[in-house]
Amino acid sequence: MISTFLMVCVFGGLGSVTRFIVNTSVRRWWKGRLFPLATFMINCLAGFCAGIAAAGYASGEVEYATRTLFVVGFLGGFSTFSTLINETMALLRGKQFAMAGLYCLLSLVVPVLCTVAGWLVVNLAH
Repeated sequence: MISTFLMVCVFGGLGSVTRFIVNTSVRRWWKGRLFPLATFMINCLAGFCAGIAAAGYASGEVEYATRTLFVVGFLGGFSTFSTLINETMALLRGKQFAMAGLYCLLSLVVPVLCTVAGWLVVNLAH
């Protein structure tokens, strides 16, 4: 149990570092635009990967421990709901109400669709 705990910590750290790298790269490219694309992309990619992992686990191709390390650890560190909320609040403070609403709506719907897409990719490949 303690080794699983430590491994989840390690994978969570790797996910966080990966998020930092992706976030920094996308922000450099997207600079100055209002829509928080980096967090949106990260959460969509995390949803897609979670769908793949869930389908692999459901089909028996992925073991519980592997799914735990990847989904709870890596994707838990990679994806970020708290940053989404913080960016929404920044848009609201900047009186960008329509953009804040659009960002919230897209950030709740599109990652779920990406999860479904990840699930379908695995299931249609069989």
